Amino acid sequence: MRWTAFAWESASRAFNNRPTFTGLVVVLAASSGGGLVAYADSQPDQPQGFKKKKVVVLGTGWAGTTFLRNLDSKLYDVQVISPRNYFAFTPLLPSVTCGTVEPRSVVEPIRRILEKKGGDFKFWEAECFKIDPANKKIHCRSNVGTNLDGNGEFLVDYDYLVVAVGARSNTFNTPGVTENCHFLKEVEDAQKIRRSVMDCFEKASLPYLNEEERKKNLHFVVVGGGPTGVEFAAELHDFVTEDLSKLYPSIQHLVKISLIEAADHILTMFDKRITNFAEDKFGRDGIDVKTGYKVVKVSKDAITMQNPATGDIAVPYGMAVWSTGIGTRPFVVDFMKQIGQANRRVLATDEWLRVRECDDVYAVGDCATINQRRVMEDISEIFRVADKDKSGTLTVKEIQDILEDIYVRYPQVKLYMKSKQMNGIADLIRTGKGDTEKESVDLSIEEFKKALSLVDSQVKNLPATAQVAAQQGQYLATCFNKMQAAEENPEGPIRIRGEGRHRFNPFRYRHLGQFAPLGGEQTAAQLPGDWVSIGHSSQWLWYSVYVTKQISWRTRALVISDWGRRFIFGRDSSGI
Repeated sequence: MRWTAFAWESASRAFNNRPTFTGLVVVLAASSGGGLVAYADSQPDQPQGFKKKKVVVLGTGWAGTTFLRNLDSKLYDVQVISPRNYFAFTPLLPSVTCGTVEPRSVVEPIRRILEKKGGDFKFWEAECFKIDPANKKIHCRSNVGTNLDGNGEFLVDYDYLVVAVGARSNTFNTPGVTENCHFLKEVEDAQKIRRSVMDCFEKASLPYLNEEERKKNLHFVVVGGGPTGVEFAAELHDFVTEDLSKLYPSIQHLVKISLIEAADHILTMFDKRITNFAEDKFGRDGIDVKTGYKVVKVSKDAITMQNPATGDIAVPYGMAVWSTGIGTRPFVVDFMKQIGQANRRVLATDEWLRVRECDDVYAVGDCATINQRRVMEDISEIFRVADKDKSGTLTVKEIQDILEDIYVRYPQVKLYMKSKQMNGIADLIRTGKGDTEKESVDLSIEEFKKALSLVDSQVKNLPATAQVAAQQGQYLATCFNKMQAAEENPEGPIRIRGEGRHRFNPFRYRHLGQFAPLGGEQTAAQLPGDWVSIGHSSQWLWYSVYVTKQISWRTRALVISDWGRRFIFGRDSSGI
């Protein structure tokens, strides 16, 4: 997962008077290196022999690690399971590919994070390959050891499961991608790319190659014009022009970098001003941006792409990096089939991050998406709850009495009103009935439906970014810390279907902006409020934010020293 946020709120501080949690939780969270964490919780004042509930967390990426750092470890017996024994700061992976930052500068051992946190934590370096929700068990396989049967498999039971295993690269079943392309999801991927770049230059320097063969070896193709692909292309261009051109002067003029995007523009999730600037800058830098091209096949020697105007084109290449999106991990796909979500792309959760159709399982990060409840699905129940006098009609005042609960439960209502520049509920209801100035105006259920018929158009899925995953991990930890207190004093909105109130307010993502480094010490920043900044000043802002968001002082010091080393001595070109 790539970090594109300008800033996201720091981890929440410890809560006073934390309630104890008495259930077992297993959490699977999206991360670049999936893992599992289990927690057990018991109240300090429980009688002797009382057993804490167990929380299991799968994944040590952004969502899983943020959850662990904010969870009150005194309340649970926590077990963490992941095939990676570290947390990786994935936003800097493009910098790792070219030696701007060293691999160990962007990772923090998970055991060190847990040690600093304190409490009863256990970590096992293994991967989950099956979830058994009926029996509340997880099937795991060790990567580093075997059991008496020799297969390294073991079972972990849970009370609550948090799924935070992230996602894998999506090849869209394109032939040859897995065999011939590099991905950029893990630290290991970045290291492979770095070695491959140097191998291409060394091959092109061999004396028996002709110029065409040298051009082929020095053609670097990036498939995918999103933030990761764009940043890698920019990093590679800087590496070539600032460092490798001095070391390979006889072949540096043969280097070509191509960026292939199926859409009409790159960086489509950014403001058009940033998109246009990026395309113009890449054009000036000599990066060949091919928009409107779809890659249909990748062989060992050539990439075949399609364009409506030109048809199929086969282009020889030396190295290709595939960065076109994310896909679901195989064991998550199997889990989705068990719980009736076989037709979905990723795990579906409700607004409280609980996996739908599955008790006591939560999912956060890239492996899941929030299935926001539609207003029109509950319109009759909303009308019933608002109609306190059972008159069969609603007044403006009756709607206003539950308006805040509606805003919290269905955020699309407020977004729709903002998009239409409506000043209040009266403006919205006016679409269903003309005169709403008087509080005594009656609104029938059909008129109420008409007024709210278009608000669900504002429902959108959240992007798969580190910013989203980190906010979800922090939110879920806060819910766990306050679970017992919320049972007695719920703080959420009114239950539209049912009685009372929800225990917590639903998760709400707060977008704090995003960056797009474009090379040459220039970065594009898009912040809330339609604020766009492009240039060298934004690059220094990018430096400061990424240093601030490092998970430890150790990695902060290492990243800063790497940047300083690069400014003074250049990037390392060793093929290791």
